Amino acid sequence: MAAPAVLDVAPWDDFRAAACGALEALHERLGWDVWVVTRVVDDRQVVLHAHPPDVIRAGTWLPWADTFCRAMVTGEAPRAATVTAAVPAFAKRMSGPVARIAAYIGVPLVGPDGELFGTLCAWGFRARPRSAARDLHLVETVARLLSTLISLGMTPSDPPVAPRA
Repeated sequence: MAAPAVLDVAPWDDFRAAACGALEALHERLGWDVWVVTRVVDDRQVVLHAHPPDVIRAGTWLPWADTFCRAMVTGEAPRAATVTAAVPAFAKRMSGPVARIAAYIGVPLVGPDGELFGTLCAWGFRARPRSAARDLHLVETVARLLSTLISLGMTPSDPPVAPRA
């Protein structure tokens, strides 16, 4: 039986619990308005998990071509932008549901064969100070840990179907 002093760091039961725990920790440590783990399915980016969960629902999706994450993954835009309007690839996508995103940080999630699985990202509804770009190393580390879980077969469950964002 595990000693009570270690139970608060016992392994999570599944990918959902690990992802939600990581999102909550990032939110508490780094701030940002909303953190999400997404999956790219065909031509859509689907939210698997979000924190806080009342900002965007699991299952919500956007056309992949219209997302900040796609611009980041393809190298058109950086992984961290404290003022999205100052990044041309983000500025041209600032309409519809993403129009409120004033700051962005995101990292790809990678599957077992090096293929894109989805992303770990956060949005700010106001511009962030330039120093917030220092958060990127921690976000990359958490993304790598989540990618490791995915690569080891801890497959995320499909989200409930939700409307387009």
